[in-house]
Amino acid sequence: MNHLVIAPILLPLVAGIAHLFGRHLAYHWRRGFSYAVVLGQIGLAAALLNAVSDGDILTYSLGNWPAPFGIVMVADRLSAWMLLITAVLALFPLIYASRGIDVSGRHFHILYQLQLFGLNGAFLTGDLFNLFVFFEVLLLASYGLILHGGGRLKTRAGLHYVVLNLCGSALFLIAVGTLYGLFGTLNMADLARRMAAVAPENLGPARAAGLLLFAVFALKAALLPLYLWLPAAYAHASAPVAALFVIMTKVGAYSILRVSTLIFGAQAGGVTLIEPWLLPLALATLIIGLLGALAARALREQAAYLVVASVGTLLTAFALGSVSGIAAGLYYLPHSVFTGAALFLLADRIALGRGEQVGQLADRFEPGPAMAGAPLLGGLFFIAAMLAAGLPPLSGFVGKFLLLRAALEHPAWPWIMAVTLAGGLLGLIALARAGSLLFFHTPPAEEGAPPPPFDAGALLPVFGLLALTIGLTLAAGPLHAYASATAEQLLQPYHYVHAVLGGRP
Repeated sequence: MNHLVIAPILLPLVAGIAHLFGRHLAYHWRRGFSYAVVLGQIGLAAALLNAVSDGDILTYSLGNWPAPFGIVMVADRLSAWMLLITAVLALFPLIYASRGIDVSGRHFHILYQLQLFGLNGAFLTGDLFNLFVFFEVLLLASYGLILHGGGRLKTRAGLHYVVLNLCGSALFLIAVGTLYGLFGTLNMADLARRMAAVAPENLGPARAAGLLLFAVFALKAALLPLYLWLPAAYAHASAPVAALFVIMTKVGAYSILRVSTLIFGAQAGGVTLIEPWLLPLALATLIIGLLGALAARALREQAAYLVVASVGTLLTAFALGSVSGIAAGLYYLPHSVFTGAALFLLADRIALGRGEQVGQLADRFEPGPAMAGAPLLGGLFFIAAMLAAGLPPLSGFVGKFLLLRAALEHPAWPWIMAVTLAGGLLGLIALARAGSLLFFHTPPAEEGAPPPPFDAGALLPVFGLLALTIGLTLAAGPLHAYASATAEQLLQPYHYVHAVLGGRP
């Protein structure tokens, strides 16, 4: 039993409780504490990734109760990869929020840490019911964060978000109840062992439970047709909240990958989760997301649709079911997270530069006077657009190249090629239109109406996120090697089962 496994869960939980008791402290103390906690989470995630990088699978049994009878946390290459991406991402929206957005509500820092607690728990849990519990924790925190700052549009978008996720939670409970009734366990390693020997009379209910789980995870991931809640919710949330929420859809993608390879994979006695649904839905989600980006009326709305499109690309890679396909998706995942977060933060600065505070143009795609700091903002937008469109030589291009190369081994490769390349063209057109309207169609400003002041320091988180994507490009070789090793580990689930259950019959 390795205590490092539980540390990424305990740290944000304790920090959230500490923030609750210290909510009357001055904001500079609360911000400093949040920085220290997130930096600590980055350190823990890096240590955990280093500990599992050689293929070891680490476990932690709460109360020292052995699996499958007790609650077990499991860290392998995939969970450590997700933890590190989440922790690194969390730092930059927090820095951005600390320039004044966090004062719009007394509980921002509490909810932020509890959101990380739920995310980390979802990545580390080895039990389906506790996956449900951590989903509820992160959703409850997200309900508060999405309403942070108040406003009619946030409230309306938040209501849709809450209602749909409550429906998803109900379906999740039905699915896990069905699986428990069939197999008497919800430990994922134990379920994998029992599913491989499922009785013929239980095959139908097991498939139904798998499809329910797929529907729930598809809702969390914003997969077509369950994506409609995302554009409004993300577009109207405050910028740091929307940036953090980019990782939320990846929790659904992670869950699909984890459950499909471990419980409902090729070894599962004919009970499959991915086939034949995931690939066509992923390709359709990619196209719908990019059509939405093309039709968007504002930059934040466009960024939200690009998140939907990134989910389609990611799940297309996972749907290939091969080592090369899953590895391509795992490399593309941090690229899409950091790029999406940078776009939301950048869109907020553009909106402020165009006079959002007085109800002016904000980030709407309408010609307007040149904003202060336009050369710097335009340069950053150009880099972010290249990343989002997948243009060479940046990480978006590398990820899509790896996906297309992996697709050549799949029978549906012509469809994957056509949709991915057509989607790239749509994304390029949408982003070029956005940049043209925001930075080039600039009639002279009215006399006596100077643009709002430009705060270059607020762009530091955007610089940081874009620098991370450059790092992904420069380190593409070792990162892809790690992703390939992770994919190989996922496609050999007996290692996971043995690590959790040992020699238990």
